[in-house]
Amino acid sequence: MKSSAEIIIIGGGISGTSIGYFLMKHGAKNVVILEKHHLAWGGTGRCGAGIRQQWGSEMNCIMAKYSCEFYENANEELKYEGDIEFKQGGYLMLIATEKEREQTEKNVQSQNTLGINSRLVSVEECKEIAPLLNTEEILAGAFYEKDGHLNPFHTTQAFADAFVRLGGEIYKNTSVTDILVKSGKVRGVVTNQGEIKAPIVINAAGGYSQIIAEMAGFELPVHSERHNILVTEPVDAILNPMIMGFSLNLYCQQVPHGGFIMGRTCADQPKDYRVTSDSSFPENMAKTIVKLLPALKNVRMLRQWAGLYNVTPDNHMIYDQIPGVSGFYAACGFSGHGFMMAPATGQSMAEMVLGLPATLPWHRFNLARFNEGALLIEPSVV
Repeated sequence: MKSSAEIIIIGGGISGTSIGYFLMKHGAKNVVILEKHHLAWGGTGRCGAGIRQQWGSEMNCIMAKYSCEFYENANEELKYEGDIEFKQGGYLMLIATEKEREQTEKNVQSQNTLGINSRLVSVEECKEIAPLLNTEEILAGAFYEKDGHLNPFHTTQAFADAFVRLGGEIYKNTSVTDILVKSGKVRGVVTNQGEIKAPIVINAAGGYSQIIAEMAGFELPVHSERHNILVTEPVDAILNPMIMGFSLNLYCQQVPHGGFIMGRTCADQPKDYRVTSDSSFPENMAKTIVKLLPALKNVRMLRQWAGLYNVTPDNHMIYDQIPGVSGFYAACGFSGHGFMMAPATGQSMAEMVLGLPATLPWHRFNLARFNEGALLIEPSVV
């Protein structure tokens, strides 16, 4: 392992590899990514991998639109030898309450002004889009055909390969144990493989980002919480869009290999670093999904797992330099949506670190908002 670099990125998930790629693309030199296990080991490899532009906040819409458009051409942009498997079957957002109808109408209006051509759909149209749907509890829906699903492992590898091809280096099985700070400036990191000196360090450690920040004496306004997910056996293609319902508390997508990936928010999940499985989750998930998609009643579950959401008070990410530690940056707090926002994260952090003009409104995701009462509230999350 080298003893010095210009930029160190902590975290080999989708955010870290995207940041690495965009830094190299914009002319950075001598950049290394440190990953404590293997690429996509953390939240990236444990996520549902949905890609949606149907958000309630303007900022999330802007960042998601940029990211989705990047993903549409990512195989070519990243010169990936494989396929990131971007399936654009759309997201069907289900409305089950009048309050939800009111919010969704506002969301769609805002999305349309930003060039996201989502639309409100009737119960009958919901049934046309997803014929398996039991619509007894559905009042209406919203749909956008350009939303979809990606393969998280291939997508992370595509960014990593492009990063290395441009001259970056990745060190796996390399845990950061301390951040070197002197006179208010970051000086590098200490790892289980030795020290690496660098004037710039980027914290892209996902669910463990607050641990990394604490090494430099800073407390990030985030917490990590466990979220569960499961996948079924593969069956013939019977569901094209991602089904999502906020008040119904679910998301469900049939992925290209035929399995159904699904999840829901479970009460009383630990707000720490446990990624053990919740034994009550499969039964509760089955009850939730079979009521809405009865055809899945006899489809067998293959396995379940859990991952960490790194959550901020307003469910929006943090892109900023850590106050009082010059050269130490954070890209974290994605609140469960870091995978779909990764291209925007990479572009934004590269511009911030390299002092480039802003393509995206990344300055809005600063740390100051939490002290100034300028939160960016996102109403549409599961």
